[in-house]
Amino acid sequence: MKRIVLWLLVIAATMALTLAVFFPASWLGAIVEARSGGRLTLGDAQGTLWRGSAFVGGAAGDNSPVTPLLPGRFSWKISPLALLGMVNMELENSEALAQPVTFRGGWSQWQLSPSALLLPAEGLAGLGAPLNTLAPSGTMRLSWTGLELALANRQLSVDGRTTLEMSDMASRLSSIRPLGSYALALDWHGQQAQLTLSSVKGPLLLSGKGGLNNGRLQFSGQAEAAQGYEDTLANLLNLLGQRKPGSDRNIIALEFH
Repeated sequence: MKRIVLWLLVIAATMALTLAVFFPASWLGAIVEARSGGRLTLGDAQGTLWRGSAFVGGAAGDNSPVTPLLPGRFSWKISPLALLGMVNMELENSEALAQPVTFRGGWSQWQLSPSALLLPAEGLAGLGAPLNTLAPSGTMRLSWTGLELALANRQLSVDGRTTLEMSDMASRLSSIRPLGSYALALDWHGQQAQLTLSSVKGPLLLSGKGGLNNGRLQFSGQAEAAQGYEDTLANLLNLLGQRKPGSDRNIIALEFH
């Protein structure tokens, strides 16, 4: 009986090791979908967990093709030492990433190397009102310094700075193209982040400050038209929110709590 149990344990260990070594990259799609709440998946995944490639797409229904959300294919290399708690991953995508990204650490602390990622402006509509009504378009670039990440009590902490550059943004509700270019900076300190929105150029001026606290957004800002565009942007401004009281100009309050 002991010999049979021993052989069963050997067979189970062998199967587990084989699965770990040859874990198909195609299985990662289901994991990504579960972790993203069904919003994202991996399309045309090739290779294994340790060395493979795929494109990032929106999770599709049965028999529906996966639509790419980001340009190019992401390729990855993961050291098998991750099974022992020594994470070392390299991520590349010459079309979407400014430079390859490395992700290193242990069981609960990691470091993400600096880089930048191209993002589709159309994805902003998924954040809800009023962005889904505005249907924005343009070029977005998310850059970050070296980030320190830590996980404790199922809470993720981040230290570093991320900046979202939104260039030549437009909306289906306005014939003026582009409406402007903007920068959104976030300074991360643990589970909190200070947020600053500023205009770079354009007829539609946006500004404001706020913060993130345990995933909850608080933001106070304003939107207004540059000189000479007050009439042509009046309807769009009215859709963004309520006019600030006590002002002789059409300044719209942008409040999120």
